[in-house]
Parts: sequence; C-alpha cells; structure tokens
Amino acid sequence: MSEVWRLYFSPPATGAWNMAVDEAILESISRGDSPPTLRLFSWEPPCLSLGRAQPFSDVNIAALKANGWDMVRRVTGGRAILHTDELTYSVISPGSNTHVSGTLLESYQHLAQGLLTALKMLDVKVEMNEERAEQSTHTNPVCFETPSAYEITVNGKKLIGSAQARQKDGVLQHGSLPLTGDLSRITQALVFPDEGSRQIAAEKLLARASTVESALGKIIDWETASNSFVHGFESALGIKFQRDDLSESESKRVSLLVKEKYAHPDWTERI
Repeated sequence: MSEVWRLYFSPPATGAWNMAVDEAILESISRGDSPPTLRLFSWEPPCLSLGRAQPFSDVNIAALKANGWDMVRRVTGGRAILHTDELTYSVISPGSNTHVSGTLLESYQHLAQGLLTALKMLDVKVEMNEERAEQSTHTNPVCFETPSAYEITVNGKKLIGSAQARQKDGVLQHGSLPLTGDLSRITQALVFPDEGSRQIAAEKLLARASTVESALGKIIDWETASNSFVHGFESALGIKFQRDDLSESESKRVSLLVKEKYAHPDWTERI
C-alpha cells in the first residue's frame, strides 16, 4: 500500500516567505499535525540565499539592489545560490519516515532516486555523484560549483543542489533545479577581491554546473518540470500525492516567521 503525502504547489514568492513556509511545515510535521509533504515552488523576485553559517560579508548589497534581487538566509548549510529560472523542491517529513531515516547520506541517496527518475522522464541523461566532494583549499561563496555525495549530475556537471536540516522529530531537504539562464549571474551578487577573481569564479561555475536547457538543448517550463517531480517520486519511491494547501496554523506561523526571522536582519545578517 502506497504512502500518502501532501503535494503543495506554492505560488511564486519572496525568499523570506519561501523559507518561512519550509520551516512552518517542518514544525507542524514534527508535532504530528501535518502529513509528509512534497513542496514545489519558485521565487519572485530572484533571490540570493545564503547557507546557514555563510558570512553575510559575502553579499554584494549594491549589486543586489541594482539587479532588483532579494536575499535570504537558509536554515540549511552550504554556500550561496541565486534562485531564478528554476524549480525548487522541498521534501519534509517526520524523522522516523522510511524515506528519510538512517544517516544524512543514506537519506540523500534514497531521495535522489526520485530526483533521478524525474529528470530521466524529461530525457535528461543524469547520473548520481557517488563521491564526497574534496574540501577546497580556498573559500568559495558559490554553492553550485562542486557536486556533493549523491547529488545529481549531467555530463559530469552538477544539475541539482540539495541540502538538509534535521530536527529531533523532522527532516527538511530542499534543493534547486536550474531550468534555464546564465548560472554565472550569481557572481554579480557576491563579493570577490577583484574583477579578475569574479571572472574566474564565473568561468569555473559554467564549467562545473549545468541547467536543464544546456543539457537538453531546449527549454523545459516550470509546469512540465514540476509534473516530472511528482511522477518521479511516485514511481521511484512509491509515494502517492494528494494536493493540498497550507493549514491555517501553518499559514499563521509563516507570517510570524517572515516578520521575526527570515525578513529580519538579526537572522539574515547575523554572521
């Protein structure tokens, strides 16, 4: 018998709202008030997200304002991502659920089966990176440059970047699938010692990361990609989805988290 999860297509939203929704759902699921959830979403306006422990000094504030880009800090680790022209997913469930149980890497590997199947349904010839990324000898503010263990690659280039946050009774894994556009745009939003360093970072990123359009030679729209995620998770993981929105209590919690955390400098600028 298939396990039934909530499927939540949330509307395009700001970085603060998007991250508040993930946390509100995680809290509700951890209390046993909400079912396991697959959330599929996008960002409006484009948003730079920092990893939980990433220095705020990495951010080029003037460039963000000039481009009309948003900024938020995630609860998950890793480095910066520019969320634009992408499909973003969140898998949120109780920690005891079979799909996220075991170690972090074991759950990554398990959930990656759903991601792999989804992308193969789009005819993207993807693989799963089996090795841990080597620790760089220098600090790089960009997340997408190197695939970590069990992340998805195409032609040797990173395609989906994912990260997890674990609480006592709940697990959140979210990640980004770039659909189209210039991945090197993120370097405009970050601080580098000089323009030469910025250009080198942009070139490395384009050499090591990909979009769906680059892999296929054609654009896949958000709706098509999101439907492939639903069917990929159903097929690979045996999950059945029931489409639903946030509960009333989750919605109220989102509003509070936006105000008190994700749109507040005490959180976004804390490091």
